[in-house]
Amino acid sequence: MFKLLMLLLTFHSSLAANVAKEIFILAGQSNMAGRGGVVHGKWDGNVPPECRPNPSTLRLSAKLTWEEAQEPLHADIDVGKTCGIGPGMAFVDGLRANGSRTRVVGLVPCAAGGTKIRKWARGTRLYRQLVSRAGASVKDGGAIRAILWYQGESDTVTKEDADAYRGNMETLITNLRTDLNEPSLPVIQVALASGEGKFIEIVRRGQLAINLPNVKCIDAKGLALQTDNLHLTTMSQVHLDPYSLV
Repeated sequence: MFKLLMLLLTFHSSLAANVAKEIFILAGQSNMAGRGGVVHGKWDGNVPPECRPNPSTLRLSAKLTWEEAQEPLHADIDVGKTCGIGPGMAFVDGLRANGSRTRVVGLVPCAAGGTKIRKWARGTRLYRQLVSRAGASVKDGGAIRAILWYQGESDTVTKEDADAYRGNMETLITNLRTDLNEPSLPVIQVALASGEGKFIEIVRRGQLAINLPNVKCIDAKGLALQTDNLHLTTMSQVHLDPYSLV
């Protein structure tokens, strides 16, 4: 019976991987990669109902294969760090809970902890990896619906970086749309709740001031942080609601 169940699950996953998917790119730094439930370098393993696996929610692995998504989504992407709960799974749960007719969702984890926005500029390793993974995600069908972006904490350390954030982000969005051949691709960014330095408000102002078409912003300010005062707690990740902007 167990072998039969495993065969059925494998068959279902194979079917899901080959049907049209609505694809979302997850990019940015550690709060996108997920640190919910990570304390002193260990993840507590707590997975809220909103983040539990669903056979119709897939993730693109580091090996560029579709598999059933489960937390931590970035475990094989943000390597060398301990990943926990991020916003991706709760985002999909919110889509479905709010009446979306989406059947199969494909998540493409790309985030890397501790990265300034200049590490994502066109030509960098992270930029090339994002574009490559995005391309692989639509190889067998499906369409990229949006990029979900949560980054900027590392750009709060110096005023120079903070002042440059808006311009760098606008350039990044423009370049990604060009290189993905999606000139109107929606981008949902998160305005910071925290930062590594004292220039958080400058970065936040830059994020909230971006005025490009199809760019929307969710404000994370006020959501509960872990004891490091930098990363969102598990339930804060759940309560972040980018699905309302799709």
